[in-house]
Amino acid sequence: MAELNLDEDTIKQIFKTALVEVIRENQEVFSDLFAEIIEDIALEKAIKEGENTEPVSRETIFNIFKNKA
Repeated sequence: MAELNLDEDTIKQIFKTALVEVIRENQEVFSDLFAEIIEDIALEKAIKEGENTEPVSRETIFNIFKNKA
């Protein structure tokens, strides 16, 4: 078996190339994944902001939804 000597920069470049190829081949999967991550971050932010506000009734919230529809 032949011995393979790769320096750190070569290994990094090979890894980057492989990663880019995987992302391109599975673009829809990664797009969905990033969308979920962004939604989770937004939800977490909204929850934290909500912890510092006064509670409102369920009826008030649904009235807001009705007015926007």
